[in-house]
Amino acid sequence: MMRYIKLVNFEINRFSKIYLSLLLITLVSQFAGVIIVTKSLLKDARETISNEKLSEAAYIANYGGIDFTHITNTLLFVGPIALSAVALIFYIFLIWYRDWFGKNTFIYRLLMLPTSRLSIYFSKATAIFLMVLGLIAFQIIILPMENALFHTNVPEALLNEISISTITKASQVLALIIPSTFTQFLISYGIGLMIMSILFTAIMFERSFRIKGIIMGLLYCGIAAVLFLAPVLMEIGNFYFYPNELFGLMLAIGIILTGLSVWLGAWLLKNRVTV
Repeated sequence: MMRYIKLVNFEINRFSKIYLSLLLITLVSQFAGVIIVTKSLLKDARETISNEKLSEAAYIANYGGIDFTHITNTLLFVGPIALSAVALIFYIFLIWYRDWFGKNTFIYRLLMLPTSRLSIYFSKATAIFLMVLGLIAFQIIILPMENALFHTNVPEALLNEISISTITKASQVLALIIPSTFTQFLISYGIGLMIMSILFTAIMFERSFRIKGIIMGLLYCGIAAVLFLAPVLMEIGNFYFYPNELFGLMLAIGIILTGLSVWLGAWLLKNRVTV
């Protein structure tokens, strides 16, 4: 267990500089977005009030108040979230291939450690998952601060005050990364774990069989996608499921695919990937 924890810590430390940069970019970009977009919204509101000779109450009645959802749909707010997501998807591949193609081909030393190769596999998966959770936790922490800054910059007469939960539900991006219920959290991040395990297995195919492995990995990803989406595709073909049945089928298929991918990826790492 201690070796596994050390491996997880090692993998996180290797990505720490980029990871901290993602957090800093998110912090700066979103707070800058709050200030810049708020000023723009207030300028537009004042111009409308002046041009149409409206009172603030009349403006609110005609156009509605200014709320934080105007911020969450801007590039300055959503951009760093998308950047972080792309970076972590890219790191799913980098976390393996860096060991093979780095200056010292570190994979040779890593695979010869006196520990189970399954620990190496799970340490990389755990490191990525912890970093995902860290980014989500960071967004949850700074969101109320951004909302408070927004409130201080918008006059009370024009402010449409809404709760943090309403903000997350109103934004498609925030609703995706910050599910409103624990069940939705398990579903969203369970699918993420499934996709990561499938990609890990595809990488193991490539590392085991090289050129043939690329084809095998792509085929595996394609078959997994078709199997997972099979109930939805069947519904499109006029084969009706009740909502609970559809959910249950996709849940069962997702669990099976995740388990199969972990087992197959770990087996390939242990028996086919050589130093």
